[in-house]
Amino acid sequence: MLRKILVFGAGKSTSYLLDYFLEKASTENLHLTIADLRPENIATHISSHRACTVLQLDIFKDDARKEAIKNASIVVSMLPPRLHIKVAEDCLTYEKHLVTASYISKQIMELDQKVKEKGLVFMNEIGLDPGIDHMSAMQLIDGIRDKGGKLILFESFTGGLVAPESDTNLWNYKFTWNPRNVVVAGQGGAAKFIQEGTYKYIPYHKLFRRTEFLEVEGYGQFEAYANRDSLNYREIYGLNDVLTLYRGTIRRVGFSKAWNMFVQLGMTDDDYIIEDSEGMSYRAFVNLFLPYSPTDSVELKLRHYLKIDQDDIMWAKLLELQLFDSEKKIKRGEGTPAQILQEILEESWSLAADDKDMIVMYHKFGYELEGEKLQIDSNMVVNGENRTHTSMAKTVGLPVAMATLLILNEKITTPGVQIPINKEVYEPILSELATYGIVFREYHVPYVGYNPASITH
Repeated sequence: MLRKILVFGAGKSTSYLLDYFLEKASTENLHLTIADLRPENIATHISSHRACTVLQLDIFKDDARKEAIKNASIVVSMLPPRLHIKVAEDCLTYEKHLVTASYISKQIMELDQKVKEKGLVFMNEIGLDPGIDHMSAMQLIDGIRDKGGKLILFESFTGGLVAPESDTNLWNYKFTWNPRNVVVAGQGGAAKFIQEGTYKYIPYHKLFRRTEFLEVEGYGQFEAYANRDSLNYREIYGLNDVLTLYRGTIRRVGFSKAWNMFVQLGMTDDDYIIEDSEGMSYRAFVNLFLPYSPTDSVELKLRHYLKIDQDDIMWAKLLELQLFDSEKKIKRGEGTPAQILQEILEESWSLAADDKDMIVMYHKFGYELEGEKLQIDSNMVVNGENRTHTSMAKTVGLPVAMATLLILNEKITTPGVQIPINKEVYEPILSELATYGIVFREYHVPYVGYNPASITH
């Protein structure tokens, strides 16, 4: 019997996901239906495949959405997170399993009891971060516990970066994922975590000046700034007694200090609209955030405001973005400072056709075993192929695809709204990911706990 997989959304993260399903179509008796608002953007080798049907579908058209779900064996939603609930409610009505890469929303969590009653699997957070981070962490945490160890430290870091051979700007950064998420990162409250049993908070205006250094063998040094709320993971991972719990985002060394210039200027603010921005020069946009002076240039005012010298690398990074160019014009009719900054940065930081991206994930596990404090560091580095087949698409899409097939094949059967922290989920997926080169290297290192010397201020 033909098994019908329905995928909502065919954006940047789906290249490997769709390839995986079609490569398995013959041996697994699959038919893939892709529902997207703009199907013309789907690659020809996908849309023309004999095991694939493409639907032009507006997710807000209830009848079309419901009909597509009714005809499916299982549903994958790669839509923006706020739209998953529409799909989830229909999956519940028509008794279809659901897979997403997004964080579980409160609305979807409220469906848990009904999902369990119908024996359905609603698998969420099964991409990269969240996803591979959950699975790789739980595999090691469970292994430590199986030996009788007690976790006292867990730190986890992930970064979507540009690969060294495609690193062609002074920021050592290009957009490999949703640019908006980069521009507004860290907003919405202080970062909070625990270090050596003490709660710590970093307000947004200080976030990018409190970074931790990481060394990845063969790839050099990186820095990481704290994610907004690390404490969510205490209960999820069963780490209620852990002394240190910290999650962060990885960047190349120097990025955070440079990004902090935009934060201090107010350019990352997303709470108000700048009127009449269309046609405004980049130079005029910068000047909006600086004091008036009848004599000083925009350049001089900015250097004075940020206290940077003309020979400072920070100044060179700003110049590289053409921020003081009177000829470069903003296209957006109106937008928040963050939205306009995003437009400017996309001009410089978009991947070229042959550019390669890179994913870096780094875990630290500290634990006590037979009276001794021990530590395991674990890291993963994955390189992309080009602008379409990125490492981001690979590490997000493949776990989603693998989970979908495991559910179809009744290898994952525990019902409910869930994330991939159980062995029935993470063991087969991590094993298969390894065949695609997505592997972790583990190192037993001396336990250091919280090391203030690793924090820059």
